[in-house]
Amino acid sequence: MKKVTMQDIANAIGISRISVWKAFHDYPGISPRLKKEIFEKAEEMGYRKVNSQSVTTQPEDSAKTVAVIVSRPDSSKFWLDIIHQIAKELTKENVNLMYTYVPSFYKENYQLPAILTAKQVSGAIVLNVNDPALTRLINKLDIPLVFLDIPPAVKPTELNGDLILIEGRCATKELTKHILAKGKTRIGFIGDINYAQTNFERYHGYLDAMADYSLKVEPAICFTEPINIYRYEEEIHRFLKGLKLMPEAFVCVSDFVAQYVETFLSANGYHIPDDVAMTGFDGRREYANVADILTTALVQTDHLGKRLANQLLFRMNHPQASYCITYVLSELQFNASTGDQGG
Repeated sequence: MKKVTMQDIANAIGISRISVWKAFHDYPGISPRLKKEIFEKAEEMGYRKVNSQSVTTQPEDSAKTVAVIVSRPDSSKFWLDIIHQIAKELTKENVNLMYTYVPSFYKENYQLPAILTAKQVSGAIVLNVNDPALTRLINKLDIPLVFLDIPPAVKPTELNGDLILIEGRCATKELTKHILAKGKTRIGFIGDINYAQTNFERYHGYLDAMADYSLKVEPAICFTEPINIYRYEEEIHRFLKGLKLMPEAFVCVSDFVAQYVETFLSANGYHIPDDVAMTGFDGRREYANVADILTTALVQTDHLGKRLANQLLFRMNHPQASYCITYVLSELQFNASTGDQGG
């Protein structure tokens, strides 16, 4: 007989393995109700490391549990920092946070984890879910919802919850105009504009800046098509390799994209910013090759996490209030990738 693992228990309930681990080790962040369900499922499945005494759970207290719904458990430090701040803020209000994973792409007959559909959580914050069908499925949940970004195919007016967006159109317009002011006019854009609403708006910020300078956009030096989330480097490098003439600059939809542009340019003898200038977005320090040189827009993840947590608390306390769309501003940082000294 196959040995039962914590992952098996997590799959059976529809939660993450870390939630099972927390329950077994009496770690904060798991409601008494969920903890009881985990122990009962473990005993039912014959999990060897749980004895009859372990199954005894504490009486329910007044603490509520909310979910953070993410599509990829291997989320980057950027997302983990946001989630950490959400958890810290919710703890102040005696609210526990539980990870709930969904796939990156919707498949026919897929059903959301029972922990969500059975109303075992009091609300949910949706992060990094960019599949339209999955977003719409989550949107049908009868619990308070707060979304951080959505795919452009889903309109904000469709949502049964609040939407928080990182403002990108004005910020990217200013980043692009900063390059234009330095005399570089042949500028390309790289980023999947159908992946997220923020990507779409950043692209239009680039277009706005080019229009302000009465410059035509060259489609040949723009890569805005869908990019496989597991093959970003390969597809971006293929695009760059196929260019007949490299532009004077690239506006990248994110620092994540910018890191791959930089690796290609450096490997092929281009000097940044003399040959090709570039910008990013998000201010993510985890990409070592661009962390100290990239002109970008800094997103304050700690404040963003707090904003998400407090918006969900508001929605839980005022379920009948009109839904809102909130834009969070970023801070422009000019560095060596555009010929600046930093600061």
